Amino acid sequence: MSNHSSDSHSTSGHGSVKSYLIGFVLSVILTGVPFWMVMTHTFANGPTYITIIILAVIQILVHMKYFLHLNFSEEGKWDTYAIMFAAVIIIMVVGLSTWLMYAANAMMM
Repeated sequence: MSNHSSDSHSTSGHGSVKSYLIGFVLSVILTGVPFWMVMTHTFANGPTYITIIILAVIQILVHMKYFLHLNFSEEGKWDTYAIMFAAVIIIMVVGLSTWLMYAANAMMM
């Protein structure tokens, strides 16, 4: 029988309870602020939209760091590159599809 501590995998890539709590608190704040802005109509539409977009991007980065454990260390850099490549492909597919549908709609009108 093999001892569990001598297995080939390590737990260095997994987060601690503290890092999960930090990620959770940041996620709640980054969700609550835009929700509050929309529900209270405190700001005009332009600043509200910009704030929502900025906080959404920050929240994506928080999730990548604290929940997906993506980083640029030697162990995690290839996972990070794979996620970034997939994100670029998804953005291109969605963006180009939207552009194509808009152009087709404009030609038909």
